[in-house]
Amino acid sequence: MEQEEGHLVADADARAAAYLRGIETRRVFPDSDALRALERLDEPLPPVGLPAMDTLALLDEIGSPATVASNGPRYFGFVVGAALPAAAAADRLMLAWDQGAALAMAAPGVARFEQVAGRWMLDILDLPRGSAVGFGTSATACSLGILAAARDALLGRTGWDVGSQGLFGAPEVRVVVPATVHVTISKALRVLGFGADRILRAPVDAQGRIDPDRLPPLDGRTILVLQAGEVNTGEFDRFDVLVPRARAAGAWVHVDGAFGLWARASAHRDRTAGVEGADSWTVDGHKWLNTPYDCSMAICRDPDALARALNSDAAYATGSREAQKNLTLEFSRRGRGVTVWAALRTLGRDGVAGLVERHCAQAQHLAARLRDAGFNVLNRVVLNQVVVRGRDDAETLAVRLGAEQSGEVWFGPTVWAGKPAFRLSISSWRTTDADIDRLVDVLVRAREAHRAG
Repeated sequence: MEQEEGHLVADADARAAAYLRGIETRRVFPDSDALRALERLDEPLPPVGLPAMDTLALLDEIGSPATVASNGPRYFGFVVGAALPAAAAADRLMLAWDQGAALAMAAPGVARFEQVAGRWMLDILDLPRGSAVGFGTSATACSLGILAAARDALLGRTGWDVGSQGLFGAPEVRVVVPATVHVTISKALRVLGFGADRILRAPVDAQGRIDPDRLPPLDGRTILVLQAGEVNTGEFDRFDVLVPRARAAGAWVHVDGAFGLWARASAHRDRTAGVEGADSWTVDGHKWLNTPYDCSMAICRDPDALARALNSDAAYATGSREAQKNLTLEFSRRGRGVTVWAALRTLGRDGVAGLVERHCAQAQHLAARLRDAGFNVLNRVVLNQVVVRGRDDAETLAVRLGAEQSGEVWFGPTVWAGKPAFRLSISSWRTTDADIDRLVDVLVRAREAHRAG
């Protein structure tokens, strides 16, 4: 059995290495043959187990051609970076460890790596030292935990203990979000019982930022959600104005910074002025830090507030407020912070800054070339996001689909100012200036093909 395991792992490593060797030339979106081949998976459950090597071969032969190459240089969707080699290698080693990293008692090594990674995160983002850092699966999961902590803390100030009394009969907690709030925040609020009709949407300006002059009233039972990197435009709310106002009113300020918060680690730090005054933040690793999916962080100024809301101590598994099972939703969890540690140690402060600054410069170059080519660039391009339209809705759709079908690039649709558009996100460490120019060429060809009928 041990010998077979060794052969199987070696074969998996060889297949993974072959996939990565071809990532530069692989179709970014699979062709029709690859998609049709997925029908081979529609087989009944085997009555008797089949050889593991055959299973792995089928996974590679059918699965690899059907991937969207998000690990490549010309994937411009969902603000997702490619996996850094060091982070991906650390992830593979963790698979061999197979640690249930809920608390130090179960995985002392992983717990220490995650403690260091958390300290480094507060350092590189220059957020309040001593804050809790929970390593979760996604911005949705991390936001859910943080917003639960915010709700419980605000109610606790009124004398209401959610942990013992629940929510029935509790004083109302108000939530104010930008009109352009990200869907992960909306989902987390919905799961927590904040109905959509009860959430106040603050008016925004033309770039999707909250207009401070039209901010709804705040008080000591209000959660105010701000954005570091609006999902389309990449814009930042006015933290320097809004955070002090909210703190003076006694409100809890949460910053959704899935990708934009990384600007704080670069020459673009000034866009985040005042963000350090908030109570909590969420940020993704699998976006601009280029860790493998899925890795996000919940950061809370008050560690006790987060640990109280998410505590999962049991007689057989007690942990401190630093135990990851008490800072995240998951009890059964892998050590996601290890890949953050590997990425930060390998890149260093200069490497992270260089990654962010290069992508921002590439976004400026992309926007300039698209404007010169006659496309409509809809945002100011303050970060790594470029929002684009053709001359009308039909052309916008045709350009996106034509680019997808070419297999040379991939990006997703969006809607801005009520009209269809597409969003180009530059996040991969593999993306070169030549890849940006190739993207422009693909878009121009797709547009000309549409106009030619």
